[in-house]
This record gives sequence, structure tokens and C-alpha cells, in this order.
Amino acid sequence: MPATAAQAAKADAAPPDQSAFQKVTLDDRPGEPMALAVLPDSRVLHTARTGEVRIHDPKSGVNFLAADMKNSPAGLYQHDEEGVQGIAIDPKFSKNHWVYLYYSPRLNTPVDDPATAGVNEGDAPEYGTPEDFAKYKGVIRLSRFKLVGHTLDFDTEQKILDVPVDRGICCHVGGKIDFDHQGNLYLSTGDDSNPFSSDGYNPIDDRPGRNPAYDARRSAGNTNDLRGKVLRIKVKTHGGYSIPDGNLFEPGTPKTRPEIYAMGLRNPFRFTVDEKTGDLYLGDYSPDAGQPNPGRGPQGQGRWMVIDRPANYGWPFCVTTDQPYQDYDFATKKSSGAFDCSKPVNDSRYNTGLRELPPVKNPQMWYGYGASEKFPELGTGGIGPMGGPSYVYDKHSTSPIRWPQYFDGKPLFMEWTRDQVKALSLGKNNEIEKIEDAIPSIITDGPMDAEFGPDGALYVLEYGTGYFAELPEAQLARIDFTRGNRTPEPKVAASVTNGTNPLTVQFSSTGTKDADGDALSYAWDFNADGTVDSTEANPAHTFTGNGVFDATLKVTDSTGRSASASVPVVVGNRAPVVSLTTDPAPHGGTAFHWGDTVTWTVNVTDDQPVDCSKVSVSFILGHDAHGHPLSSSSGCSGSFKTFVDGGHAGASNLKAVFHASYTDTPPSGLPALSGSAEVALTPAD
Repeated sequence: MPATAAQAAKADAAPPDQSAFQKVTLDDRPGEPMALAVLPDSRVLHTARTGEVRIHDPKSGVNFLAADMKNSPAGLYQHDEEGVQGIAIDPKFSKNHWVYLYYSPRLNTPVDDPATAGVNEGDAPEYGTPEDFAKYKGVIRLSRFKLVGHTLDFDTEQKILDVPVDRGICCHVGGKIDFDHQGNLYLSTGDDSNPFSSDGYNPIDDRPGRNPAYDARRSAGNTNDLRGKVLRIKVKTHGGYSIPDGNLFEPGTPKTRPEIYAMGLRNPFRFTVDEKTGDLYLGDYSPDAGQPNPGRGPQGQGRWMVIDRPANYGWPFCVTTDQPYQDYDFATKKSSGAFDCSKPVNDSRYNTGLRELPPVKNPQMWYGYGASEKFPELGTGGIGPMGGPSYVYDKHSTSPIRWPQYFDGKPLFMEWTRDQVKALSLGKNNEIEKIEDAIPSIITDGPMDAEFGPDGALYVLEYGTGYFAELPEAQLARIDFTRGNRTPEPKVAASVTNGTNPLTVQFSSTGTKDADGDALSYAWDFNADGTVDSTEANPAHTFTGNGVFDATLKVTDSTGRSASASVPVVVGNRAPVVSLTTDPAPHGGTAFHWGDTVTWTVNVTDDQPVDCSKVSVSFILGHDAHGHPLSSSSGCSGSFKTFVDGGHAGASNLKAVFHASYTDTPPSGLPALSGSAEVALTPAD
């Protein structure tokens, strides 16, 4: 007997079976991942900060390079966090094919000159004159491009909005893009302020001669500045924008920018617009103070908020209405009292906006490093709040991987530092009524961005554990709620991954599995052009031209479910082989003691001429399973006088580790390849 709608709703009130969730890897080499956007046909655009825009094609399983912004007409500026940030598709993408990017055009900003060792001309000065700082003035640009097939067409770029920033100094560039159901575009921007000289509290240093980047009042607290905000605009047909009704300041209001929807934000790195209500679910990053200080302010507090109307959220004056910062003078190192959160005053010498600011509005959730009395479900750890999407259940969908109705209307909250994905239940006034683990059976390593696709599955971009690099754990994944069958899990390997032309490679799918025991079919695309080159499980292929080839295997089970994996092959350049010998040697000969001088010799074999000046050797204090670099040198031979640093004196399990590496100079158009070797000496006493 079929269940009634009421019975179905009651049955769905229970949390879903966690064993039904499955994570399917779509791209395990996404670069340094930043943001994603799912297309109506379930292709997935995803960005890397270093300029690459990739597109995952579920039909072929290939991750095509849609664009490299370093090769765009505007070029790409990279320093600290700048590069490529957010990506989104137009609400009418199916008709107009517009893709929006938030990126840093190259301009003429100074960059480091490799020929001047020990000096980085790309770093802005901490102190100087306005003329010294002026050369580092830049912008982060919101533009849109047509997606033609799997390629972003640079010739179609329409510039929409430039956000002025101070370059050459860290931090906080925000950069999420989203739309509401009325077609308004929202863009989050960071406060573009250096936090490292403020003891973990609010940076409000406006001393004469100080780089303005040390004062967040000039940006997040400035009504006449686009930084530290959520901007709300309406994009025009041919680029540019107009101002929709209902922003924080009416157009024409002196000393304000009409684009501002919400202000007083530090680094609103991720938010999502609820497609039903138009509310924004936003996470705002915290300063680093581990403890409150009566002379400075509260401890670091991450914030999550529902922005359902224009508001000021207080940074850098207040965290919440009852957690003000102190008005600290960096010259005298004294405070003149707490800021008034009901009517904050911006008296910075760099403020170009209103002196009296709107009252501070509270977030729905805030938390520090320790256990939160109000929100204990968050646990303890670092502070990295991410505003995730709200699930919209489609009762007419037949997708076998759609999430269950249990999550309908519940926004997801992601904690980047704690590897958490929480589901939030909200009351009628957007107060938090319940916090629960959304997918406790699934590990998400540094959830960077997430979005529900048209198939009802959750697409997640994971950063991994580390900073400013493509990390081993980084990936684009899809999290399915399975119904009766699971997607196969492909594994790929290659006998060689680099070498001179021609290069014969034996590929392997060993380790591929299917939880249901289904029969599997294999489709290999050796050059990532979307064409199947082999249907064998373990084929061999000879590459006859130079290049970098992303050999991709798509595995499909008997129900049509599929997944892919790939391995890069470099043809035309062979990785150097590095060997390292030391005296004393690790086994036999003279015993090693701390304080000994260890001589080393490096031998490099490569298909390109070897340059000994590019050989790097490090002396590392090995301690248990980790190490601490203590010294480094270059060349094919040399010596280190070994020692134990003061922090490890008397410790056990210490070794003297020597690590040699060499990166070659490749033929034009091919990537540089590296080789390394390591020797560990255990002291005799």
C-alpha cells in the first residue's frame, strides 16, 4: 500500500542512513582549489588560485583546462592570497553561457626579481610615504566570459566591477559570487588588511608612515570602500551594472558606496544565497587571539550569519553587540576604551566614508577555539567558517543520487580547519534551533566550497591540509545519497610518467573496485581530448609527440554509474635522477656524533645539461616522524656542521637528515621535473 504524503514526511523526519552516502572523486589534481560552480548538465567548473579554470565532464570523465588566466589578455597577478578566486554561472546560463570570475589582473604592480637574492620587490613596504605605497595599488576584477564547449573565450570578456585593493601585502580577499532568485549578483570581499602585527586582535594601526594595509577601518569599517563587504548589484546586458533597490545606502548618499549590502566583515570567504528566500548564509573568518585581553578585545571568534537585510556586522570595531574591541593606539600602546557597538565611530585617518556607522548586528552563530557553551556541537579546534548551500528537495526528481528530504531547507555550515560539514535547522526568525553532523561517515579534508547540483548531490571542493599549494588530499568530489547501488571506484597507475619521445607506457587499473560486484567496462582517453582510445583494463600506449598528457580512465558499472581517475604523463622531458652520499655514511665506516662536520656529494643524471647551482641540499633535524630544517646550501658538494637546536636538546629519537633536490630546465613548452634523495644519520651516542 503506497505511503501517504504525511506518512512519507514523518518517515523522513528521522536522520538518513549514513551508510548510504558515498564520496565519488571527480578530480584528484585540482591545483590549489578555490571555488566551484555546477552547470545545468552536471559539468563542474572549478578554479585554482594560480589561474587554472578546469571543467569536469561527467560524460568522458576528463577534467579539461577551460582557461589559464595567466594567459588571458589581462594576465594574472599572484601575491599572497591574490590570483583567481570565485566562479559562478549566470542564472540564465542555459541560454547565454555566461561564466563569472573574480580574479586579479596583472596590471603593472611590482613583482619579485629572481636576480636580486634576498630582496622581494613584490613585497610592499611596511613603512613609507604615499608615493611608496601608490605603486602597489591594484584591483580585483569581476568579469564574465562565454563558455564555448569546454573553453572560456577570453575575447568575450565583459568587465563588470573592479574592487580597489592594496597589493604586495597579506591578507583577506574574499571572493565568492552568487545570485538570488531575482537575478541580483552578490560578491563577498575581504578587508584586505594585514593581521600579523596586531597580536591577534583588530588591526587599526593608522600611525603616520605606516602602510594603510594595517588598518581595517579604511576598508571593512569604511562606508565609502568596497572591501570587507557583501556587494549587491544587477549586471547589465553588455557589462557593467546597476544598483538594485534595498542596499545599505541609497544611491547618492555622500561618503558611501551604493553597492554595499552588508559591511563590517573581515574575510567573508564563503556564502550561499538561499534560492527560495534570498537570504545569505555567510561565514566570516576570525582574528587569531587565543584569549581575551582587557586592553585589546575578545578572543578570536568565527562567525556565521543569515543576512536577510542590509546590515553592519561590526568588524573591526565589534564581534557581536556585547563583544567590542578596544580603541587601541598603536603609537602609545594604550587603549582609550571600548568601541560602542550601538553607534561605532570610524575616526581613522584613512577613513573616506561616514564617521558614524550603522549599529552592529549580531551573527546567528559565533565560536572560538575552545568549546562553545552556546554551540557545543562545533567542538574545538581552529576557526575557519564557511557558509555552505541550503538543500532544496525536488519531489519530482528521479535522480538516484539526490539527497533525502530530511535536509530540505537546512543550510550547510562547513568548518575548514575542523573538516566538518554541519546541517543547521533554523527557526522562523532564522535563529539556530539545531546543529547536527550532515555526513559524519564522509571525510572532507578542508572543505573549500560546496554546491548542490541539478542531480541533488552535493559537490565539494576540498583543499587538503596545508597552504598555498596543490596538496595530496585536494580534490573535487561528489557526495551521493545512494539508493540500492554504488558508483565504482577507479584506480590508475602508469609504468612511467615521464620520458623522452617516443614513450611507451603500460597503464593499469589494478585496485579498481565496485562495492556491488557489478561487471565493469573501461574507457581510456590517453590525451584527454574526449575520445576513447582503449577499452582494455590494462592497455599500453606509445606517445609520439611532446607534451603533457592527462591519461584518464572512466569506469562504468552495469547500471550506468561511472567515475574516472587520471595520471599525468610528461613526454619530451625525463625527470632527473639524484643520488646523495655523505661522509660519515649511514651504514659502516666512521661513526656519526652530534657536532661532526658532514661532507656531502650529489650526483645528478638528466637528459638535459645539469647545472650544479640548482642543486639544493638541506640539513634537517629528524625527530620521530617529522623534521625541522636547520640549514641549507646549494651545489653538487659541500658540508654542514651538525648541531641540535635549543628546542630539542636532550630529546630522544633524533637524526641528522640530509635532503638533496634538483629541478631541471625543460625544453620549451614542457614542465620542469624534479628528483631528490635523502640520507639519515643516527648518532652513535
